[in-house]
Amino acid sequence: MNSFLSVLDAPIGQVAQSLMAGTRTFNGPYLLGATSFFGLPEDTVKTIGANFLNLLGAVLILALGWIISGAVAKFVQKALRKTQFDDRLTGFMVGGKKSSGITVETILMLATTWLIRLVAVVAALNVLQLTTVSQPINSLLTQVLTFLPSLAAAIVLGVVAWFVANLVKNLVMQSAESFDLDGKVNGASTESAVSPTETLANALYWLVFLFFLPVILGVLGLNGPLAPVQALLTDLLSALPRLLKAAGIAAVAWFVAQVVQNIVSNLLAAAGVDQMGRQVGLQSKPGQSLSSMGGLVVFTMIMIPGVIGALDALEIPALSGPASSMLRQILEKLPQVFTAGVVIFIANFIGTFVGELVSSLLAGFGFDDIPRILGLPAQAASPAYVENGEPAPAPQTPSGIMGVVVRVAIIAIAVLAATDILGLTGLKALAEGLLAMAGQVLVGVLIFGVGLYIANLAANLIKSSGVAESNLLAQAARIAILVFSGAMALSRIGVAPEIVNLAFGLLLGAIAVAIAIAFGLGGRDVAGEELRNWIKPFKK
Repeated sequence: MNSFLSVLDAPIGQVAQSLMAGTRTFNGPYLLGATSFFGLPEDTVKTIGANFLNLLGAVLILALGWIISGAVAKFVQKALRKTQFDDRLTGFMVGGKKSSGITVETILMLATTWLIRLVAVVAALNVLQLTTVSQPINSLLTQVLTFLPSLAAAIVLGVVAWFVANLVKNLVMQSAESFDLDGKVNGASTESAVSPTETLANALYWLVFLFFLPVILGVLGLNGPLAPVQALLTDLLSALPRLLKAAGIAAVAWFVAQVVQNIVSNLLAAAGVDQMGRQVGLQSKPGQSLSSMGGLVVFTMIMIPGVIGALDALEIPALSGPASSMLRQILEKLPQVFTAGVVIFIANFIGTFVGELVSSLLAGFGFDDIPRILGLPAQAASPAYVENGEPAPAPQTPSGIMGVVVRVAIIAIAVLAATDILGLTGLKALAEGLLAMAGQVLVGVLIFGVGLYIANLAANLIKSSGVAESNLLAQAARIAILVFSGAMALSRIGVAPEIVNLAFGLLLGAIAVAIAIAFGLGGRDVAGEELRNWIKPFKK
């Protein structure tokens, strides 16, 4: 207790000097009898002093690390904002849409900050000689710092890949604009939403990144993802010559087909094919003339062999085999299709000419008076104009209808011949059946027309005879002849002949029974009187 009081009475400077000198006792008069500082052993005093200095150094290191990390973070943030790194990277990854969450600048700033702080923490722990705590963090930092050169190299390679990809894309876009590739591919169509040039440029853009991807993965040491990418790239490089060969064949075929299409279209237009088509009734839509259709046919005939050659150049049997076989069959059928089309076109031309000739001849012979002769009601006059102000179409006359029938008949015969040329047996049988049915219908209509004429003629003769009840007899005769001619027409058409015959027989039987019953009930007295007159001579 006395030693403690003597220490308290000693000057502070002398105490500090004793602590720094590490003496066992104070030599001053105020410390007589004190064997150590505060009664502590000399080793303990030394340990406390050393640990105090280590703690002070650790705190200073942490504070300095925190200050440096904040300064470096601000510097990194300003540098990234000046270079617009975040906007460029966002545009590259998501097409220019700014993210509303954590940005790349924030991530890099936080990573730099905490990396420096972790270094400061490790240094502070080493000063405090806390190796058990600092060793895992030190190992983590060692791995991170060892990986940083690889990461930096990968970033540099990515930047180089991005630069090369943009260079290739811009070269393709500018070259295509110089040659007007989009206009030549799309033609006159302006509604195409997909630009061939942009599609090709984007494909080459990502292809450049694909070539750089194995190198970047190798630098990062990612051997797991590297193997499939290398296999993909190897397959792509092995197939690239075949792809280029196929693309070259298709491009040459397309170019030649375009040139020949323009030549053929212009020649057909100059030869007046469009006017001839309008004369024979082939009305083309706006922008689709016969000359352009002829050019399109020639374009297709040239492109089919080109596509076959391109598919064969790919050397992919599973793809090129069926497609090439199908295209070869189409190419073999093209002459037959062309011949069938020519037959139908000529038949249409002949049918139009013959139909107009038949209409004119029948009109000259008075065929348009047939409805009046047959006793049909006259057709009501149509308005001169329809609701939209356009002239109303002229009503069809009987001669015009016969002209259309003749034209359709000629075209139907041509269609039958075309199906035979194409070798379509099923369609040919169907066309033959329809043509035969049309002939039967035409004959049936002719029979009914003759019956209608005879019925009207008989009715007029009975009316003009002046007999009693001539109107009733005329209508009865007219109806009987019409029923008989209708039955004959239906039987000729082939509409269930058994049912028609049965109905006709039942109708005649019913009429006979009705007449017999009427005569028997209504003329019974007259018949009895006549019968008595017949019997009187025999009685005498």
